Amino acid sequence: MLAMRLAAALDRSEAGDAQEGALRRLGLAAGKYWVCKRGSAHAAEALECLGGNGYVEESGMPRLYREAPLLSIWEGSGNVAALDVLRALTREPAALEAYFAEVSLAAGADARLDAAVTRLRTLLGELSDPHRAQLLARRVAEQLTLVLQGSLLVRHSTPAVADAFCASRLGGDWGQAFGTLPPGTDLGPVLERAVLKDAR
Repeated sequence: MLAMRLAAALDRSEAGDAQEGALRRLGLAAGKYWVCKRGSAHAAEALECLGGNGYVEESGMPRLYREAPLLSIWEGSGNVAALDVLRALTREPAALEAYFAEVSLAAGADARLDAAVTRLRTLLGELSDPHRAQLLARRVAEQLTLVLQGSLLVRHSTPAVADAFCASRLGGDWGQAFGTLPPGTDLGPVLERAVLKDAR
């Protein structure tokens, strides 16, 4: 969802839409940080899901697993990506305005998302001290991405997917491993969605 929204922002910015260009600038910087950090863990989980079939070279998964750390090498280390987020925030004030304009389209749709937006605004308020800003750069990049993802899912995804995301990523009810969602999460529609996608 995030990738498609940022691709649309790129298309619209190239057509002359300044607000979309500003959203693209901040969204891509933050999203790149988060995707690169999650890539290796995601590849490991995917390999595990396939069991022995995922381990053998013929599956292609071992190559993806070996190459996943390259995301943070080719795209810039986590610190470089997080500092790029700070650069976008300080040098391009319109980027943050465009970001919050996008996120506000989901205001009121989920209390956990609304609370995360409030926490993010508080966190951004701590960036006035340059030294403190560098210490918070990774957290800011992560939270910018999660809030944007949550807002997009609330607006465009199935309710079960949006609910699981907001409960775990924004509501804080998740463990350190994939699949540690809160008890009572409606997984039926989430699994059906995945099975139907695989069947196509």
